[in-house]
Amino acid sequence: MKRGTIQDHLIHSAELGEDVSFLVYVPADFSPMFSYTFLICQDGKDYFQLGRLPRLADELLEAEEIEPLIIVGIPYLNKHDRREKYHPDGVQQAAYIRFLANELVPYLDEQFPGHGNRFGRALAGDSLAGTVSFMAALKYPDLFGRVLMHSPFVDSTVMNLAESAETLPSLYHVIGTEETDVLMTNGERADFLTPNRALSSLLSGKRTDYFYEEFAGNHTWTYWQKDMKRALLKMFE
Repeated sequence: MKRGTIQDHLIHSAELGEDVSFLVYVPADFSPMFSYTFLICQDGKDYFQLGRLPRLADELLEAEEIEPLIIVGIPYLNKHDRREKYHPDGVQQAAYIRFLANELVPYLDEQFPGHGNRFGRALAGDSLAGTVSFMAALKYPDLFGRVLMHSPFVDSTVMNLAESAETLPSLYHVIGTEETDVLMTNGERADFLTPNRALSSLLSGKRTDYFYEEFAGNHTWTYWQKDMKRALLKMFE
């Protein structure tokens, strides 16, 4: 099997006031003559390593089962940094979303041949990373047209934004049936399943391009990794 390459990139973010390093998976048969869909993953190192996303992309691209993809993985610095940038109440969340829209997207468009439309840019994330991905797509619907969410954190802020949204992305949304007592990074425990079911009911009623399923498992990469292949096929076939 031909293997894609993983590049290290770094840009300075004026929105965040820091340098942001990230990984970029480029397919083995990359050509500047073609246009590519960008899949931008929060918790990026986890998606690359624990989710094995590059190897799955190699497999599916070689078999021509998914559209040409360039995958971007943005890692977090530590648990505190992750919460401040991803949580709806995080002090840097708004700035992080602006970074995605105003700095990362123009950089990717300059570096790689993208489609230049909302459905040519997808966001992905697990837990809080799924939350910020969804909120970014609601904030900038003209930029981000697809979202993959694995067990996102859902609170009243997320529900209110989803309810008031005039334009929704194409959505892939899964949650585990055992996610009723999840230990969060701040040491508190929370029921993820019930709010996710409420979000699913709301989104289904808005008639968006929406896939929702509950898997038998808990809030860990043991289960999210098993779902990666289906997620890619559902969203990029």
